[in-house]
Amino acid sequence: MAYQAFAQVYDRLMRDMPYDAWLRFTRAYWERHGFRPVTVVELGCGTGNIAVPLARDGYRVIGIDVSDSMLAAAQAKTARSGKADSARWILQDMREWELGFPVDAVVSFCDSLNYLTEPEDVRAAFRQTFAGLRPGGLFLFDVHPPATLKRYADEQPFALQEDDIAYLWTCGWDEERMEIEHHLTVFVQGADGRYDRIDEWQVQRAYPLERLVEWLKEAGFTDVECFADFAFAAPDGRSVRWFIGARRP
Repeated sequence: MAYQAFAQVYDRLMRDMPYDAWLRFTRAYWERHGFRPVTVVELGCGTGNIAVPLARDGYRVIGIDVSDSMLAAAQAKTARSGKADSARWILQDMREWELGFPVDAVVSFCDSLNYLTEPEDVRAAFRQTFAGLRPGGLFLFDVHPPATLKRYADEQPFALQEDDIAYLWTCGWDEERMEIEHHLTVFVQGADGRYDRIDEWQVQRAYPLERLVEWLKEAGFTDVECFADFAFAAPDGRSVRWFIGARRP
């Protein structure tokens, strides 16, 4: 899953995502630690809906993603915003990313880490992030807990029908692995009035919160904090999205 064809409709389908809430929470988390980064990496940056506003705020942003189509869309956004020089876009895997110089902060949102479907993948991403941060740097990310992924499977199928775009989204749930398969069929109207079909298949896996904390500490992180749903409150059984922050000492 590299989002190649899907990139052309991604922003349209994701228009209701709470990007402003992610940005507010990020700023609040940094302020909570008296932290003002200069360089910020976003892992799994997609089309830049978090990275581009951070660049507009004056941060030097580096967006990393495995899809060149997504990165091309992000680059076009920075060009339109007049901040093309404040952001770089790099085709890399978050399990192996490296820049050759340390950065102040790393973020990863929109449950990007749930797409790492083996524990060693997550641990590798944590190790690379620790290596890529300067001492004192902060790492903040979110994931869906198991209950959220299971609810998607319980509530599916999902459908959208508008004049120029439609989709059918179905899911399959693996209880033992806490893993969900998403199958998305999208129909997009072209300039000639005909509809193009895009088929997208994605897999996400959830991990227990204590395992994520353990793997962060194993990578060397300290000051690990866990929150839920865009607030500085402890996760509980009703949490839809977990946020975890950590520091490289």
